[in-house]
Amino acid sequence: MKKMKISLVSLGCPKNLVDAEVMLGHLPQERFEIIAEDELADIIVVNTCSFIQDAKEESIETILEVADHKQTGRCRMLIVSGCLPQRYQQELAEQLPEVDLFMGTSDAPRIVELIERQLGLSEATTEIGVPDYLYDHSTPRLNSSPFYTSYVKIADGCSNHCSYCIIPQLRGVLRSRSVESVVQEVQALAEKGVREINLIAQDITAYGAERADGAAIEPLLRELVKIEKIDWIRLLYAYPDGIRDELIDLIASEDKICSYLDIPLQHIDDQILGQMNRRLDTAGVHDLLQRLRQRIPDLTLRTSFIVGFPGESADQFQQLLDFVEAGHFERVGVFAYSREEGTSAAKLSGQIPARTKKSRLNRLMKAQARVSLEHNRQRIGRLERVLVEGFSEETELLLKGRSGGQAPDVDGCCLITAGQADVGQIVDLRITDASEYELIGEIEADSAC
Repeated sequence: MKKMKISLVSLGCPKNLVDAEVMLGHLPQERFEIIAEDELADIIVVNTCSFIQDAKEESIETILEVADHKQTGRCRMLIVSGCLPQRYQQELAEQLPEVDLFMGTSDAPRIVELIERQLGLSEATTEIGVPDYLYDHSTPRLNSSPFYTSYVKIADGCSNHCSYCIIPQLRGVLRSRSVESVVQEVQALAEKGVREINLIAQDITAYGAERADGAAIEPLLRELVKIEKIDWIRLLYAYPDGIRDELIDLIASEDKICSYLDIPLQHIDDQILGQMNRRLDTAGVHDLLQRLRQRIPDLTLRTSFIVGFPGESADQFQQLLDFVEAGHFERVGVFAYSREEGTSAAKLSGQIPARTKKSRLNRLMKAQARVSLEHNRQRIGRLERVLVEGFSEETELLLKGRSGGQAPDVDGCCLITAGQADVGQIVDLRITDASEYELIGEIEADSAC
């Protein structure tokens, strides 16, 4: 029997990427061949994001783009999965007649069953289940990241109910894996050559809160650092009010846990934070930052902010701008507020014009670029442990890599101007220069491991 060729495009965050990898893992190799070229695929899957308006637009554009292959290529079936159909299951079938099958955020394990059923039908179908699925260590999964790194989703869903956020409707309530399940998955990844583990969830500090077996981020980390072949463990999406002293001490004392935290703060004005339904106020944020800097040497902090939240005054934005210019963060992501139907913030008065939001976003990003440059310049002359990733996209004359303070996909990189190492090795890099988002350096002799 001839194999069906299938390609998959995954959009959005790493949590979405793990869902896509689970989907691919469920495809039997004797029946399906996974390829990268959409134009050569019998089946194309687009795993979508719909967190904010920009993400929805990107998802729609990608669907329409690959749909052309049904006319010009060999594509027999176009599948759209993930957050977009989970959110708009009624409207999409009418608006996107090019799509043969719609799947929700919890339907990845049913991919083969749904493909088989759809092959026998002449009309499009929609299969949207309740968002309650959670993969574990026994789940088939195809790691699409480079061999030396992997994302590991330790929980799904969210129970925080921030006023601007649609995630609980797309992903359901918080569901955490057991400590044993996560440890077994990481052990298996280590045996395959993975050296860097990036732990992800909608809220990593809430991990285990709904379980009755004592699961929490701290005992999980204590088990993970025991795995010999893992060198780096990075924590992503740590909500500020969940960062306990116990976690801070663990990061400070365990060499394998990267001195890196991604803490989505969203704003710094008390009134805005209250309307966002965030639980940590301005004083609490400053206290947290002080404790983190005092107790974790060489900490890299990343955060995200929303500009143009309903009612945000010029003074409140200036307070946020001043906060960023104070240099608290090595990395900052900025989003213009997106008025999402189904959220309580969408009903608030004082919606900000798009041009004002764009202006504020640009001002905040320019301010952070100056801060990032200063932070990076302070690293000139220092030694950084760097994971080598291959040749730079700019030129094959330079290797590139990432330090423990640079997360994959979202942060900058290190450009290597002298020395040699294999992909996946960790080396000592002497920093010789810096830009806003890149460190430049030379490999120290005999440091590769």
